[in-house]
Amino acid sequence: MAGRFEGRTAIVTGASRGIGLAIAQRLVDDGARVVITARKPDALEQAVAELGGPEHATFVAGHADDAEHQAETVATAIETFGSLDLLVNNTGINPTYGPLMGLDLAAARKMVEVNCLSPIAWIQQAHRAWMGEHGGAVVNVASVGGLRPAPGIAMYGGTKAMLIHLTEELAVELGPTIRVNAVAPAVVKTKFATALYEGREEQVAATYPLKRLGVPDDVGSVVAFLLSGDAGWMTGQTLVIDGGLLLAGGV
Repeated sequence: MAGRFEGRTAIVTGASRGIGLAIAQRLVDDGARVVITARKPDALEQAVAELGGPEHATFVAGHADDAEHQAETVATAIETFGSLDLLVNNTGINPTYGPLMGLDLAAARKMVEVNCLSPIAWIQQAHRAWMGEHGGAVVNVASVGGLRPAPGIAMYGGTKAMLIHLTEELAVELGPTIRVNAVAPAVVKTKFATALYEGREEQVAATYPLKRLGVPDDVGSVVAFLLSGDAGWMTGQTLVIDGGLLLAGGV
């Protein structure tokens, strides 16, 4: 697959570590130049070094739902690397846990802003600056929690269900020149998901037909596929990356 993104530029949001960094690494390995975002400059600087330095990657620090940050990142991609061909909306937050009857509504509104509205905003910015004229491919990172009820993380799952639906709507609106797809991972071993498996990984993994939890590279490879010409006749789809969990009745 090396070189399949040669000459192309990607933005990956929420990519200082975990799934986002694995996606960025896979894109760089396949020839892309990448602009990564997150809140903390130090973590982003380290991530750029891991990705091979400024020849392959650069970063813009900021909040994913901030319009000025979005515009600056899009401009940086085009000014630094000459295009903006690929976009991965990976940033997501889940500041609440528990039943909906105890849900902090302020936190819920913030989740909708970051998990649902921000991906639309990023696509709008990319569309205006480059993709509307030149085309491109987008992948939104959703969750299996958006496909099945997920007690304890119901609001998070609700935002991901909305993101999955928005992926379908965007695919219809933006075709044929821009493809928009999504991925829906189950539990992946990252800092973000630690509370879902820490101290009981073997027990949790036993519920998966493949008997292991995901790792970031499992997601990175599928995202790269969806962005590539190998998926050139796919749009509006959500690929489940779950080790068979949903088949076994889990979430």
